[in-house]
Amino acid sequence: MSIESDTSGVVDPELMIGAVEAGESSVLELADIERKQARRENWRLLRRRPGFLLGSLVVGFWVVCAVFEKRITPYDPYTYTTKATMHPNAEHWFGTDKIGRDIFSRVMAGARDILLVAPAAAVGGVILGTLLGMVMGFFRGKVDLVLSRFVEAFLALPVVLIGLLVLSLASTSELLQTIAFDSRKVLIIYVVALLFTPIVARTVRAAVIAERDLDYVTSARLRGESGAFIMTREIFPNVLPPIIVELTVRIGYAIFTVSTLTFLGVGVQRPSPDWGLAISEGRDLLQAGIWWPVTFPAMAIATLVIGVNLIADSIQTVYER
Repeated sequence: MSIESDTSGVVDPELMIGAVEAGESSVLELADIERKQARRENWRLLRRRPGFLLGSLVVGFWVVCAVFEKRITPYDPYTYTTKATMHPNAEHWFGTDKIGRDIFSRVMAGARDILLVAPAAAVGGVILGTLLGMVMGFFRGKVDLVLSRFVEAFLALPVVLIGLLVLSLASTSELLQTIAFDSRKVLIIYVVALLFTPIVARTVRAAVIAERDLDYVTSARLRGESGAFIMTREIFPNVLPPIIVELTVRIGYAIFTVSTLTFLGVGVQRPSPDWGLAISEGRDLLQAGIWWPVTFPAMAIATLVIGVNLIADSIQTVYER
């Protein structure tokens, strides 16, 4: 954009301001184009990684089971079908549980609750942790000092133990029941998300600290941009890769956490075919040599977590190349 002057040789201030704004907008557009190109390149590399493809296949299978549930199971996962504790056979591939329900059908249907609760809890924790971590890393000083003490205090608490305590109190607390809208699953999402928040905040804080003093942030400050603009438009796109990796990792941890809470009796309740609940119900049969009611739900949890971790490892490898 050229800047013209009048006959006296004085540059018009409005034209000068317009030129500066045009230059800033072109820089922002160029940055957006570069980010889009980087995302396309990362996606191309991801699709070539065997771990990502295998993990997506495994997770995709369980997502299909969660979405269609009873429409694709060979038997109704909630009702009695035949003889109790029947060995795996051609008719019942995973055998039956202690009241005669088909375990294969229940394992398939059990993906629904875990894939509704765990990812939602992980997303909630990552959103809250990202907001908190960006504030801590950008403002530093007293803000960072105070918030870091709270984060460290929460990090010292065992996640499962605190979740167990809060969910155990839910049945006697009118406040918790009101917050959860009378839904046990919603309360589990709240609790796990809050427990994951300080873990994510620490990771995001470190990423923001590494970016806040770079030239592009200094340039934004010199332009007079607000702190909110710098954090959302400048820093956030550059710390997004570790946030995405953290999200995939948190989903794996959330699956274990939710399953553990359900196994301990404070998570999803009967008659759900949830995997953690199935393991809890079948563990007393192990002493009698009846292993299949526990083994197959445990294998389902393991395969889902492995699939999520394969995706997380692939994403981390691509973004850190």
